[in-house]
Amino acid sequence: MKHSGLRSGFARSVWLVALLGLAGCGSAASVGGVPLAAVARARPRVVEPTAGVQAGVFTASDPVGDPNAHAPSLAEIRRELRLELVAARVTDATYIDPLQYVNHWERTDQGVDANMPVGAPILAPCRVKILAIEPDWYAGQPLVYWELLEGADAGKVQYVAEEITDIAPPGSILRQGQAIARYAPSGTGIEFGWSTINGVTLARATTGHGGGQITLAGRSMRAWLNSLGANAGPDF
Repeated sequence: MKHSGLRSGFARSVWLVALLGLAGCGSAASVGGVPLAAVARARPRVVEPTAGVQAGVFTASDPVGDPNAHAPSLAEIRRELRLELVAARVTDATYIDPLQYVNHWERTDQGVDANMPVGAPILAPCRVKILAIEPDWYAGQPLVYWELLEGADAGKVQYVAEEITDIAPPGSILRQGQAIARYAPSGTGIEFGWSTINGVTLARATTGHGGGQITLAGRSMRAWLNSLGANAGPDF
């Protein structure tokens, strides 16, 4: 079972209450209190590599993760996240699909699972700040957290985990379309989801579920990706 990163405690109460409210109505029609229908469609800016280009030209040789790496304590992760967090304000900026190179969508659990060609980038959906990296989040594979610095979901935290390498270092501020990480040569695929700043994924913070179970946070992330044209399909 995957353990996660970021426990409630900081996350905006509006965000958590909004997501928990979905449990009452049985719908994932909003993200952070904002109706999904109202989330602006992506109007991609110039991005390298160009969206749609076959990712086979990318190369990546770094290991997926170091099984012997020091696993920071939850307290260390929380401290790093809080130190890096920015008081980001909601703006009218739009997002791009961060998973443009996915070639196979998988299940919804704490987030959304997917596969990509080796070396393909996970793109910054807008201007983001890299908050922290857990080197051994699951099966010797890392997780990276970042904060959205603009758009309707500014201030919220997302993560991508597992089969990733070439991760941007904590403290980095990336422009929209820059690579947060790249798909590694081996591993268990990626998981992309919402998080909090306390070392536990939003799924665990709000419902307590672990890996392998569809969560409200996972459903919300799939809907968010679909709103950006990701064609991630329905939950399964």
